[in-house]
Amino acid sequence: MSQEDNIDKLSIKNWSEKDQPREKLMKLGRQVLSDAELLAILIGSGSRSESAIELCKRILHQSDNNINQLAKLSVNDLMKFKGIGEAKAISIIAALEIGRRRKSEAVIVKTSITSSTHLYEYIKPVLEDLPHEEFWIVLLSRANKIIDKQLIGRGGISETTADIKLIFKKSIESLASGIILAHNHPSGNLKPSQSDINLTNKIIEASKLMDIKVLDHLIIGDGNYYSFADEGII
Repeated sequence: MSQEDNIDKLSIKNWSEKDQPREKLMKLGRQVLSDAELLAILIGSGSRSESAIELCKRILHQSDNNINQLAKLSVNDLMKFKGIGEAKAISIIAALEIGRRRKSEAVIVKTSITSSTHLYEYIKPVLEDLPHEEFWIVLLSRANKIIDKQLIGRGGISETTADIKLIFKKSIESLASGIILAHNHPSGNLKPSQSDINLTNKIIEASKLMDIKVLDHLIIGDGNYYSFADEGII
């Protein structure tokens, strides 16, 4: 590589100190950094034609400057940006996943499910950004306190399957008195399909034999949800 190439592809440590997001974070705190600066710290360097911050600004722009939209991108999606290789793409996705898990863990402090909104806040970090459907259950004690959440099934873009035997196996193993069903619609359309309704009814019928109550079924979309209980379906 020529000296000119080395100059063109400057890593963050070679930038002017006032432009170094790491130094800025250390001196002023993480809150003052822009989203692009935080991402630039993750990737370390840009390409020959743009700095890490400029590259991250471009990535964010393509995601409508929305971190939630960015979190929906796959490794291959990120690698389409010049200057983002596999390692950098994985670093971005890993950091966003940690953020999503942190949101999920923070809600566990509220140990009892008291409303569909509370349930939505608890389960959305694992469902709202997925490009495919997943089916989860939330396991509850008799006092509606959260015991655990479990992935039951993973499907394609428009449909997933849920094994009823697995649902109640997990429920019995956890000594759950109640369960809440949840799955996502990557399309953002919150209306339940007929298959969603049929599956819910089958699970409710099976739950009567197990003396385990199905309290709700949430469909998660882009920033919103549909509650079977709120709509009077359960």
